[in-house]
Amino acid sequence: MNCAAIPTALLESELFGHERGAFTGAIMSKMGRFQVADRGTLFLDEIGELAIELQPKLLRVIQEQEFERLGSAHTTRVDVRIVAATNQNLGPMVAERRFRMDLYYRLNVFPITLPPLRERTEDIPALVHHFVRTSASRNRKSIAGVPDEVMTALMEYDWPGNIRELQNFIERSVILTRGTQLRAPVTELASKRLPIPAVRTLADAERAHIISTLRKTNWAVGGRNGAAARLGLVRTTLIAKMRKLGISRETADQLGDALDPCEQAS
Repeated sequence: MNCAAIPTALLESELFGHERGAFTGAIMSKMGRFQVADRGTLFLDEIGELAIELQPKLLRVIQEQEFERLGSAHTTRVDVRIVAATNQNLGPMVAERRFRMDLYYRLNVFPITLPPLRERTEDIPALVHHFVRTSASRNRKSIAGVPDEVMTALMEYDWPGNIRELQNFIERSVILTRGTQLRAPVTELASKRLPIPAVRTLADAERAHIISTLRKTNWAVGGRNGAAARLGLVRTTLIAKMRKLGISRETADQLGDALDPCEQAS
């Protein structure tokens, strides 16, 4: 069940079922997904989209293996294995109180983190051949292979949309292909590639941040409104860092625009 695809008002009924007359339009009783999946597995996709008011009820059925249908006082017991997936980072959502901490830890029994496609480029050739085969069959085409230069371009692209973006790109390529070798509009990928930011060391970033803070305090290091207080450092610690990084008012003036523009703007 895709938790994001079902309106919140209907989600409780989809999960736990309802009795006839439980709400307007409930003309007959209905079994929920948990009851249907009894002695089996229920896959909850996009679990991060689950409304906060439904999370305690989901926690109960996972922990106690029991629930009540909407409009019923009868408790139904089930034996269901839960598999949940999300493309969101639930940790920050817990910190922001948009996802219950107890439900998070109850679901997080055996986490499997799937890296983005750009971090597992070795999977791309197998995925490409699979998508070419299935798309060619659907479009009634015979495509024998993928040219090396096309495969190289596909492996060098970052795929911010992950597998779905790759699948859609391959399907479009299959539609454009007229021969037996895949013709892919790889120039599109080059135009969509984001520019690579200049590489900076941690020391450079720290130096720029300290100088930016010192400028805001008119180079006052200590005191309640000094740079040390703003940076959360002891005054002597900040002075030691400034010496280590070669920071002084004179050197900062010499650096000028070489500092990160964002740091200066802030």
